[in-house]
Amino acid sequence: MHDTHLLQLITDDFAPAQQLLELLQTEALALHGRDMPLLENILAQKQALIILLDQHGRKRSEILASLNLPADNSGLEQLASQSPIGDQLLSQSAVLNDLLNQCQAANARNGQSIQMQQAATANQLRILNGGEIPTLYDARGSTAKMVKHRPLSQA
Repeated sequence: MHDTHLLQLITDDFAPAQQLLELLQTEALALHGRDMPLLENILAQKQALIILLDQHGRKRSEILASLNLPADNSGLEQLASQSPIGDQLLSQSAVLNDLLNQCQAANARNGQSIQMQQAATANQLRILNGGEIPTLYDARGSTAKMVKHRPLSQA
């Protein structure tokens, strides 16, 4: 009984995990295009999916814990070894784990993109506000600071 409920919870997460992956891919495009309204919409949808996936993950962990099994893949393997649908449990769990790993990788790439954009924006703001001029390479290939020019005063 617990094994079929667990299998159902795993398969129920396929759709939200796939939706999350698609959202993360759309987010990458929106980040590149700096489409803020779309990014705000994506963020709201992502949060709802993550909450749902987290709730289902907790339920799966609770089922394993109620059977005195570890709430991880080893617990699932132990349950599967005693279940007539054990092969299905393991294969479907592997599919879900793969989807979730793809989501994590896409999210990490998006995070790096955000950090790069933040650094570029901060650098542009520093230049616009008369801050430090970016360093350039000298003839030896090392960085050299350019002389900071003072803004011309209005006389």
